[in-house]
Amino acid sequence: MKHEDEQDQLPSARPQSLMFSFLGIYVLGRDTAVYSGSVIDVFARLGVSEEAVRSTLTRMVKRNLLARHRQGKKVYFGLTRHATEVLDDGRRHVWERGAVNRDWDGTWTLVGFSLPGSERSTRHDLRSQLIWAGFGLLQGGLWIAPGAKDVESMLAPLGLGDNVTVLQARAFKPTESADLVRKAFDTDQIAERYRAFLDRWDTAHPLPSATDDLARQLFLHTDWLQLVRQDPRLPAEHLPADWPGIRAETVFHTLAHRYEPSAATLATSVLDELPLRP
Repeated sequence: MKHEDEQDQLPSARPQSLMFSFLGIYVLGRDTAVYSGSVIDVFARLGVSEEAVRSTLTRMVKRNLLARHRQGKKVYFGLTRHATEVLDDGRRHVWERGAVNRDWDGTWTLVGFSLPGSERSTRHDLRSQLIWAGFGLLQGGLWIAPGAKDVESMLAPLGLGDNVTVLQARAFKPTESADLVRKAFDTDQIAERYRAFLDRWDTAHPLPSATDDLARQLFLHTDWLQLVRQDPRLPAEHLPADWPGIRAETVFHTLAHRYEPSAATLATSVLDELPLRP
């Protein structure tokens, strides 16, 4: 058991990551926009400065994630269709997929690619998309993920065409699926991230220095989403019986439900919302 001051150490969370959590909880699916001043008030509870909030909102407008709506002298921010898709994907990662893959059918999705040196930015975007989708690097230019993956829709915006090859396969001797897991995925590192999450949140009073349950809720959701984004959801049969992701998932759900009522009440008292017409 760690000391309380050690338990109170927060993961590194950028304002934009916290903003995604905020938008996913309080804006997604509500057909509403939120006044920038009230967003600043919420983020003050997280120790995020007004300047950082305004900068984050501006960047997200430029990236077509937020749209400005004016009413009088006030500026409200609502979700774009692109943001809705991104946040829906994050919601599925958090609430539907789970931290452990118990339904694996033995298949793997393989993605191979070869891009010229001049396409460095595209290569970076492709790798980021693959990692987000649960792929691990098996060997030079060949990535694998357990199960069937919708690679086509994931890669379509990158316009890679013949530069990418996508296959679905099963392991055959002398290759074992356990060997693929070992080679392509750093399970020790994944487990360590879950243990760090448990050190922060699996306590009687998590994050005691936080202002209130609204702050704890946003930090919790951000911490968990960053964690599951990095988890390829490996087959349970190839993970230890005491895999820390199982306990971590239980802790997240318990705390998320605990914080929800009081956090929602606080958010309602702070947020200035503008209903958007369909």
